[in-house]
Amino acid sequence: MKSLFDVSAYQEILDRLGRLDPQVEPLWGKMSVGQMVWHCQVPLRVAIVNKQTQVKWNPLLQWLFKKSLYNERPWRKHLPTSPLAKAVEPKDFQVEFPVLLNLVHEFHALKQRDQWNAHPLFGSFSPQQWGQLQYKHLDHHLRQFGR
Repeated sequence: MKSLFDVSAYQEILDRLGRLDPQVEPLWGKMSVGQMVWHCQVPLRVAIVNKQTQVKWNPLLQWLFKKSLYNERPWRKHLPTSPLAKAVEPKDFQVEFPVLLNLVHEFHALKQRDQWNAHPLFGSFSPQQWGQLQYKHLDHHLRQFGR
């Protein structure tokens, strides 16, 4: 599985982000491109901040879905979104896009980080799994907009 910590996958994501068109309609889902780039900031921030949080995951949910977050299979369309990451209001692509790019750069720069706190919903991940999760999330939404 590709990881956002790998230079080639990181560059691929940057290239695909650079081809985003703020006017394009999604192939599935309801988000605009501006909402999508805002939404993609949320899991990057969770990882970058690396804050010790009270884990609120359900062991059954973790057992059923955790591996799908970083395995080889693409995520299916129309997956549910955490309420904290749901873009319900319009978002300005021109404002949100540079923020997302900075977060992608910042996350990639953390490839040597030793200590990673647990994800608030899915528990602990290895550094490699964090990189795979971030790649897979960005890939999912770039595919949503044909990129």
